[in-house]
Amino acid sequence: MIVALTALLLLGGGAFGAYAYINSSTEAPPTPIAQPTTAPPTSTPPSSSPEPSPTPTTSSPEPSETSSGSADSPLTHTEFGNWNYSLKGEKYAARKVGGWTYDSCDPLDAEGVMADNDCESAVQLAYTAYGGNLKAVQVILRFPQAADAKKTATQLKNGADEKVAWRRSSAHSSFAYGAVYSGAYLNYVVVTVVTTNASAKSKARKFHTAMQTDRGIHFFMKRRDEEVVTS
Repeated sequence: MIVALTALLLLGGGAFGAYAYINSSTEAPPTPIAQPTTAPPTSTPPSSSPEPSPTPTTSSPEPSETSSGSADSPLTHTEFGNWNYSLKGEKYAARKVGGWTYDSCDPLDAEGVMADNDCESAVQLAYTAYGGNLKAVQVILRFPQAADAKKTATQLKNGADEKVAWRRSSAHSSFAYGAVYSGAYLNYVVVTVVTTNASAKSKARKFHTAMQTDRGIHFFMKRRDEEVVTS
């Protein structure tokens, strides 16, 4: 049965309707990530340990606010600038300190999940907040159809830390809070990793939820014409 769920939400409530729907996917707590190990490396590193190498399209951080990507434009890291969030009295902000654009998902595919689901392209973003006491890494994956994204999100659930080769050098080397959210929004999958030291731990969960939710809203509001129905 074909259900134009996203279109109904957007017509019925605009950004707030999208917020209410997408935020429901982050009601459960994020999945903890493992503390970095200081043990000597083995001769054959685990598949989840390599960091993705930037492609030739890698460029410097963008100082601007999030730009308005359109449904038919390529996915690049320059679509996303410094992050500012304000809704229902909640306000959060983070500075973009890194951005990487990938012509394929291979550099981020630690265990073959993206390849199995025909992932087309990806970007990776690095952010810092609260004077560096909180760091965030976002991986955004683009798929041909919403069904591909949904299947990938299901396979990443409770395992995104190992299955996505996210940029660990952009997180804290040790942390008081370290967790990952992942979810599908239209034909995109968003993976958000947040780490903090002890001083920012109390702010981490709400910040983390807001960042994941807001990125989902971006795709519903800016790129919804790509894929507005699910089956």
